[in-house]
Amino acid sequence: MAQELKSKVAVIGGGPAGCACAYFLKQGGILPVVFEKTSPLKTLLPTGGGRCNLAHAEFDLRELASNYPRGEKFLYSVFSRFGTSETLEMFEKMGVKTYIQDDMRIFPTSNSSADVQKAFLNALSGVKFQKDNVMSVKVCSGGFDVKCEKSSYFFEKVVIAIGGHSAFSIAENLGHNVIPPRPALTALKTNEDLSSLAGVSVKNVRAEFANSILTGDLLFTHNGVSGPVVYQISSIMARAQMPYKVVFDFTSGIDFQELLNSNPHKAVKNVLSEVVPKSLAEFTLNKCGVDENLEACKVDGKIRDKILAKLAGFQIEAVSTAKGGEVVMSGGVALGEVNSKTMESKLVPDLYFCGEVLDIDGFCGGFNLQNCWSTGFLAAQGILAKY
Repeated sequence: MAQELKSKVAVIGGGPAGCACAYFLKQGGILPVVFEKTSPLKTLLPTGGGRCNLAHAEFDLRELASNYPRGEKFLYSVFSRFGTSETLEMFEKMGVKTYIQDDMRIFPTSNSSADVQKAFLNALSGVKFQKDNVMSVKVCSGGFDVKCEKSSYFFEKVVIAIGGHSAFSIAENLGHNVIPPRPALTALKTNEDLSSLAGVSVKNVRAEFANSILTGDLLFTHNGVSGPVVYQISSIMARAQMPYKVVFDFTSGIDFQELLNSNPHKAVKNVLSEVVPKSLAEFTLNKCGVDENLEACKVDGKIRDKILAKLAGFQIEAVSTAKGGEVVMSGGVALGEVNSKTMESKLVPDLYFCGEVLDIDGFCGGFNLQNCWSTGFLAAQGILAKY
């Protein structure tokens, strides 16, 4: 027989979305039970390289939503209720001071994810965290039977806020469609052998792929490419069939002929190394069949154009995603089955979703946490409106 935990509301998942929902439920006078099998807000600790990239300083809701390859239109309604300003207000109330970096990313002034976790959990004082693994959620008379490894519990309303496969199976068993998850914000393995460039980084690289153009920083790895521009590419292409081609352009702002003219007796390798990393210069010359020690004055127009063409059309073929880096999963509960104003299921009354369980994913820069804060808020408001 199902037990009662003296709460009407269960929040399944103690990550950023679940804790945001619990926070706003508490503000509205309801103390939910949060089911979390490990440590609450544990997933917050590695974000932003341990500094906790809380949000992005974009205050126009449509511009903010444009940073989500999946979920953009759904988020118009969400961000109209709870966007960047409201996020900053929430953390201000928790005692978390913030600052904005030059790249618009927002961090706590302490630059510590652990400090944010501590402040958040202090703000959740009084909320019961149940350390148990939820196995299933079933509709029953007047609410839901939440079955865990240790026991079963009854609740009137349930919020699913777990990221990953366990939440997907719960949602599917309740009749929801789940878009199959695929890695996004990840490094890419390439068909080409780029191992000699491993560790080399290049700033402000132009990337062209699938009728799209991006600019950002690139990092070569032992088996492919990584870095911010690659994370964006992998995010946009998360549902695309592999392999696919990407062309990088390293020639922005380069007047190669002027460099050759100014350094006539330098080896072409050293001239080229003034505008791209030395390893990339050597790699390019090798691919072009040009002697890296050839004097600049002996580089004719044909050789010059061959080198520039290789640097401007540096093509790779992405054959798979790579482990490590900033991995986010695309996929989740189909958005057409969720009310964007309340996060309530359109199929099962009194069932709510928030955070990564939804088919929403954003770029690097605080966007995925913003989804958690915003949808967590709306789920709480949707519940509070019924009491």
